[in-house]
Amino acid sequence: MTGKAFRAALVASVFISAAGVAQAQAAPQDSDAKIADLQRQVDELKAIVRAMQTAQITAPPASTPASAAPAQPVQVAAASGAASAPAPVASPDKKKGWYDKLQIRGYTQLRMNEILSGPKSAPAGVSRVRSVQDSGINENGNLSIRRARLVVQGEISNRVSLYMQGDLASSVAAQSSGESRLHYFQMRDAYADVFLDDAKTLRVRFGQSKVPFGWENLQSSQNRVPLDRTDAINQPVPGERDLGVVAYYTPPKIQAIWDELAKDGQKLFGNYGALGFGVYNGQSVNRTERNGTYMVVGLATMPIRLDGLGGIFEGQVAEIGATGMMNKFRPEVRSGGVSAVNFTDNHVGVHAMIYPRPFGIQAEWKWGTGPQWNPVTGAIESGDSTGGYLMTMYRAPKTSIGQFIPFARWQRYRGGWKAATNAPRIDGEEYEFGVEWQPMKEFEVVLTYANINRIEADDRRFGRAKGEVLRAQVQWNY
Repeated sequence: MTGKAFRAALVASVFISAAGVAQAQAAPQDSDAKIADLQRQVDELKAIVRAMQTAQITAPPASTPASAAPAQPVQVAAASGAASAPAPVASPDKKKGWYDKLQIRGYTQLRMNEILSGPKSAPAGVSRVRSVQDSGINENGNLSIRRARLVVQGEISNRVSLYMQGDLASSVAAQSSGESRLHYFQMRDAYADVFLDDAKTLRVRFGQSKVPFGWENLQSSQNRVPLDRTDAINQPVPGERDLGVVAYYTPPKIQAIWDELAKDGQKLFGNYGALGFGVYNGQSVNRTERNGTYMVVGLATMPIRLDGLGGIFEGQVAEIGATGMMNKFRPEVRSGGVSAVNFTDNHVGVHAMIYPRPFGIQAEWKWGTGPQWNPVTGAIESGDSTGGYLMTMYRAPKTSIGQFIPFARWQRYRGGWKAATNAPRIDGEEYEFGVEWQPMKEFEVVLTYANINRIEADDRRFGRAKGEVLRAQVQWNY
């Protein structure tokens, strides 16, 4: 309020009060009642004046633009004869509620599998066209929910964050009728990150989380271009997770490169640091610890700008790294329970890639020793475990109908599959061709064709199965 307006209001209140007093003197018979009524009016006018004085004191200078300091509304409580204080301004240090700290997100994948050629079914003891990565590849495989993930994450404080992820597409076997029950909610991740410095370059992760072995294992299935991980890289840590403690370190220069790639829309492997070292139970995801030993895992990876090479490498980024683990594992046995023997489960691997800008190439290979079924002796033994993959891709991010990423991948694996009963041996190769189409950020479609040649992962079946599989997947992100 301006000074002139304030003075005008003050003068008006005086005249109104004087007129009321004169009226009361002119009618002495009702003087007591009228004086009481006028006293009430005077009290109300005083309250208005006090409110105006408060507004006058807190108002910005006349030279300040109105848009720079909006006036606070003044509320007058006439009935009580008192004016309320101006509305309080929220403190910038106000503590955030839980709803401001957490976010909920996730994704769902609807998949279709069709065996085009090869044995969909076979007599007992004979291998069929199957995959340890997708149980939906079978004689009756049509539509299935491959994943239905729900994530809750956020910062508890500046130094502590949480991450919880569950999957609504898990199944429960060993029912009384022998039929599996689908779509149970199962924990995948449940961990807290504690940052040890203000720059958040060093953190320790506690709880159930991904094991830092293999670049492809760490990459989320929400981001991966092919539908499934490869057998060789996934075999050391099937399910990709375990219960443990792991430390990650990322120098700012390396983080800056990953931030640039993420801004460009590249499909990264996630926030797992340039260096990682962890200790886990070692029995794989959601399984009881059986032997009292620990699995020790280490990872090192580094992105490198290739601009200095010029030509086709202008703007390209490569990444190279290595990973290793030492473990003792007890696989499940067909007679019930788990093996009484601790089997050596040690592996090392390397990875290298050039991100698709627009052409890209990605490769991993690993060597190791792990438990596997020996059909000659009829027992589980430690044996060689080796294999990997090579993948090429092309990324067209800005077509008139969305982003396209065609790809081709070859994979090979020789070794046991410790996540299955009796750790059966897998010996096979696979060629896969496909394309991912993302018309919008929230929706993706993948179509793939695969030529499979492998021994089925079952210690009761022998021989090789060859066939062709056509698969499609729709994914929506939220």
